[in-house]
Amino acid sequence: MARSNPLALLLLMLIAGSSFMVAMAANFYQDVDITWGDGRGKILNNGNLITLSLDKYSGSGFQSKNEYLFGKFDMQLKLVPGNSAGTVTTFYFHSQGSSWDEIDFEFLGNLSGDPYLVHTNVYTQGKGNREEQFYLWFDPTADFHTYSVLWNPGHIVFYVDGRPIREFKNMESMGVGYPKTQPMRMYASLWNADDWATRGGLVKTDWTQAPFTASFRNFNANACVWSNGASSCSNNNKWFSQELDSASQQQLKWVRKNYMVYSYCSDTKRFSQGLPLECTITNKN
Repeated sequence: MARSNPLALLLLMLIAGSSFMVAMAANFYQDVDITWGDGRGKILNNGNLITLSLDKYSGSGFQSKNEYLFGKFDMQLKLVPGNSAGTVTTFYFHSQGSSWDEIDFEFLGNLSGDPYLVHTNVYTQGKGNREEQFYLWFDPTADFHTYSVLWNPGHIVFYVDGRPIREFKNMESMGVGYPKTQPMRMYASLWNADDWATRGGLVKTDWTQAPFTASFRNFNANACVWSNGASSCSNNNKWFSQELDSASQQQLKWVRKNYMVYSYCSDTKRFSQGLPLECTITNKN
């Protein structure tokens, strides 16, 4: 039986401790600003929790203090419970200007008992129309779940509890735009969109249920901070060249087979003149 090395054990404990400190260091007071809502957004629990609320008069939202150009981002959300029809909770990334880039997680509210709809989109140079929608395999209002975005030069991946649900690859060499030059901030919000959010706007917000509340915690940005026209990190970061391994690809296929309810790449009625180029490329692969 090999004898343990006290020095090695101490080193391992220090490494574990420092990793824990990094994971727990995120604090909303340091990381974000509540930007609208007239007090409806609140930072609580010593900076570890944000609640956003929506009533008949206003919703609320916050944004990251930093801008980022590539990264792996996580946020834990607990969505509006009960009859949330008409409401939209968001966690997304957006650049500035009229030709902006954007990566969206939007959670469309429901009538009590119906599933939430997870709405995703990718914009490049102000052009979106790349919607994909999913149901979830759990109740997102009962507890916190982790929603993540991997954004690197090769692809964008949307994750739910570590399981990939969507991948958008960089196909610039084939003429498809890809967001890679404009730094983005993280944004989150809760707002009323009953003109389209639930069953295409057929179900309106029931204001007798207000205020509606969504909760956010454990924002983590393992990312390149953009400041004064330069990035804080290099392509040495593990996630910078991260790709989906075979197990992740199988998970992605499972989600898309069982829980995807809409993809723009299948909407031949909407794109009657022909599907977007990335759809035809992907379908050939």
